Amino acid sequence: MRVLAIDPALRKTGFAVIERRGDDDFHVRTYGIIRNPPKLLQSGCLVNIRGGLDEVIRRHEPEACAVESVIYVQSYKTAITMGAARGAAIIAAATHGLPIYEYAPKRVKQAVVGRGAASKEQVAFMIRALLKLDETPSPDAADALAVGMAHFYAGAGSDRPTSPPPGQV
Repeated sequence: MRVLAIDPALRKTGFAVIERRGDDDFHVRTYGIIRNPPKLLQSGCLVNIRGGLDEVIRRHEPEACAVESVIYVQSYKTAITMGAARGAAIIAAATHGLPIYEYAPKRVKQAVVGRGAASKEQVAFMIRALLKLDETPSPDAADALAVGMAHFYAGAGSDRPTSPPPGQV
């Protein structure tokens, strides 16, 4: 099973494609960040997020998408902006017919570190160790990799997707 994992944000959206070949045999096909410059309007950022993820999906052909769900934020403006970035990511995946699974940030941290209040540095360190990477990924890419691992640890889609592929309502 191959999953596209996304940690959405307006300026730095982390993404990863991870393939599970056996019980504990994982292969990272790609990971990185879709960066948007500070002066780019929100609409341009959303177009870049969708376009960047479209390219990743075309190149790596994942079978499912795992997305970090909305976190609690004190600012409604931040929540709306994060929701827009999530929307662009979800639309990219849904356009390609991928079932979409959402994971709460605490659940993701619990899956890879063992505690839901882990720091970004702890997540990145554990991701490097779990996936036998040569270098520690940046925090946003590490978070995306962690979302993918949480998906596999949750049974690789044994739960019903939060957003079914088009035509499967």
